Amino acid sequence: MDITSAIAAERRELAAMLDDLSPLQWDGPTLCAGWRVREVAAHMSMGFRYPLPKMALELIKARGGIHRMADRRARGDAAAMTTNELVSAIRDNAHNPWKPPVGGVTAALGHDVIHGLDITVALGVGRRVPEERVRLLLERLTPRTLRFFGADLDGVELRADDLDWSFGAGTPLTGAAQDLLLLAYGRKLPPGRLHGQARDRYIAV
Repeated sequence: MDITSAIAAERRELAAMLDDLSPLQWDGPTLCAGWRVREVAAHMSMGFRYPLPKMALELIKARGGIHRMADRRARGDAAAMTTNELVSAIRDNAHNPWKPPVGGVTAALGHDVIHGLDITVALGVGRRVPEERVRLLLERLTPRTLRFFGADLDGVELRADDLDWSFGAGTPLTGAAQDLLLLAYGRKLPPGRLHGQARDRYIAV
């Protein structure tokens, strides 16, 4: 799979999805605790809009805390930008070569896919990420990914029920591959999406 083409397609598809949201949905919660849809959208385009020197300055303002910096800028930019501007910042940068500090181009795809799911799963929008994108990200999961995103999968084996993939060891926890991908990135999900004895550990409250 051409990952750069997959990234461009994912961004265009997410922009189209965002275009269709109502004002009420834009202010709806997401799987990112404390962020509405507009904060997630602002965060998704931050890397395109902030050149490296400005990003470094923001990191200094946040006393070196990358998560603190991301939260501060997501909230500030979401308040300053219209929904049309937020959508355009994603659509117009479909081919932007931005990548996270670690993980390269695959991490850039993961950034877009995960944050898109943060929105659609929380809103109940039935978008299915194309299987080849989900599979690529699942196959690149490492213990480092779990640690960075604070995912607790101790004693659990993730088993996708819509493709041939599993991860970990322990009590089986089944669900759609894209939902299990979210668990590996530290998310919790609405009820009814997972099956297995450990499912209650991963329900958003």
